[in-house]
Amino acid sequence: MLLRAPDVRLPTRAALDRARLELERRLGPSRVLTAPEACASYAHDDSDVESCPVDMVVLAESAADVAVTLEIAEACEVPVTPRAGGTGRTGGAVPVAGGIVLATHKLARIKEIDRANLVAVVEPGVVTGELHAAVEAEGLFYAPDPNSLDSCMLGGNLAENAGGPRAFKYGVTRDWVLGLEACLMGGRVLRTGKRTVKGVTGYDVTALLVGSEGTLAVFTEATLRLVPRPPAVATALALFSDVKLAAGAVTAIVAAGVVPRCLEMLDAASLQAVRAAGVAIDLRAGAMLLVEVDGDAAEAALMRVGEVASACAGCVDVLAAQDAGQRDRLWAARRMLSTATRKLARHKLSEDVVVPRSRIAELLERTDGIGEATGVRHLSYGHAGDGNLHVNFLWDDDAERPAVDRAIGMLMRATVELGGTLTGEHGIGVSKAQYLALEQSEGLIALQQSIKRVFDPSGLLNPGKIFPSGGHRAC
Repeated sequence: MLLRAPDVRLPTRAALDRARLELERRLGPSRVLTAPEACASYAHDDSDVESCPVDMVVLAESAADVAVTLEIAEACEVPVTPRAGGTGRTGGAVPVAGGIVLATHKLARIKEIDRANLVAVVEPGVVTGELHAAVEAEGLFYAPDPNSLDSCMLGGNLAENAGGPRAFKYGVTRDWVLGLEACLMGGRVLRTGKRTVKGVTGYDVTALLVGSEGTLAVFTEATLRLVPRPPAVATALALFSDVKLAAGAVTAIVAAGVVPRCLEMLDAASLQAVRAAGVAIDLRAGAMLLVEVDGDAAEAALMRVGEVASACAGCVDVLAAQDAGQRDRLWAARRMLSTATRKLARHKLSEDVVVPRSRIAELLERTDGIGEATGVRHLSYGHAGDGNLHVNFLWDDDAERPAVDRAIGMLMRATVELGGTLTGEHGIGVSKAQYLALEQSEGLIALQQSIKRVFDPSGLLNPGKIFPSGGHRAC
């Protein structure tokens, strides 16, 4: 059951025809898809947001292709939806206004890895996991690690300011971006930022563009910061009888002075999904922490984690990975969790919310109360180290969807009431736009809309995203 598309202005047939003819003339017909069957696969991302039919898809192969597309689109008044890997969870790459999907997955070069200056220069179609492998082969490290790293692309990571398990220690995508090449509506190309680690010239436009969800510009190149690869990594599982006791252990581990690079938490229902997928986990466990540390003192830090966790109430066991193979198997179980939970029900929605780390247990209590009040099944897992939990709502019958929507609204309000934020790494997109005013004031929203108009006066770049619209309508 799809979330209805927001109420946005659709292009006229005459405008679409003019744009198609000009795109084919300047880019060549092979780069402009118009057949419905060819366009269909570009109509959705990994969310449940409804799409309008895609009128055409531009397969960009260079920054010049991107600039030409945006020039023609503005001249013809046709909306453009940028798209990289299409793995987003909030509808950011869904063309809710039809028009042009601007696909950047063919811009897939790692243009440079500069070991002397600890910099990588990449195009938006590079798969995140492939960048990891390339820089690690050089003894270097790029930290952002979304769980979809084997399929998501850096263009989408930049647009959504993606995070991942390692964000607790190393931060999110924005913290690793030094500079950008980006194209604006109308075809103007900008270079922002710098190649040096330090630099405070003018406004930080790079930071503004990262996380703007494709509403301000389309990325064609990024200059990324690297660091030396950590010399050692150590991983452990800590099993607990109850998820709220596991949340208490998270606070205790951090208070002990340990800074894990990852501190993940799974509740009882999540463990059941993992067990059902064939991973053996002690049946006494009702929650799990997956803790990973790195650096010269990794082994000592992991021993300290074990000591602290073992002393916490409800600890069932602490198990340390003995080698890289065991560590990989532990992470395989965590990374397949989203897929495993999809098998538990016909429908699943994963909400990505963040609260202060010390209030995780309260959020879990509120979530249980929401489940009881609405009758909607749920499970929770995520990046407990930085308070970022993925609360998944599960249902089978389409008639349950109104109750699911009530549960999501209650979760958003509870998150803000606990001092949290609506999203930690998935963005607002379409699916969370209606809740934006819960967290941000009317004045702040208006200011951001003014910035949007500076970059995109006609409102043609990724319309219908982030800001609430007047309603919803079928395409």
